[in-house]
Amino acid sequence: MFVRIDHVGIAVHDLEEKIEFFTKTFGLTVVAREVNEEQGVKEAMLRVRDGNYVQLLEPLTPDSPVGKFLARRGEGVHHVAFGVPDVAEAMRVIDARGVRLLDERPRHGSMGSSIAFLHPKDVTGVLTELVQSDHPGRPLFHGNNDSPEG
Repeated sequence: MFVRIDHVGIAVHDLEEKIEFFTKTFGLTVVAREVNEEQGVKEAMLRVRDGNYVQLLEPLTPDSPVGKFLARRGEGVHHVAFGVPDVAEAMRVIDARGVRLLDERPRHGSMGSSIAFLHPKDVTGVLTELVQSDHPGRPLFHGNNDSPEG
């Protein structure tokens, strides 16, 4: 079902400060930035390679999910996202296997993707995201040498 680890989401207090840290320290490249009002975050996707990313998330408000996460746990890994060929089908299969879904249907994600989240209590305490993307810089299959990142 999973075709790659798409990204690791990291909750941060200051997006610009952490972008500078990750680009200077690890040589990562910012490939997208956006404000996602629905999820209450400002975010940046930093390319590692071959369709793998680090996603930095700064809350828009303290009462957003990422804002609450930061208040409880401080900065750090917020979620792990796995690429899937069809997010709706993956949701159907996972639901049938007894894992609770946090989303009833796919929703908008970074870089035009379709996403859904799984309940962390059913996935060893890890907030897990499913990502379906047709973005040319975000290949469906890890190691796709035809991608611009190839």
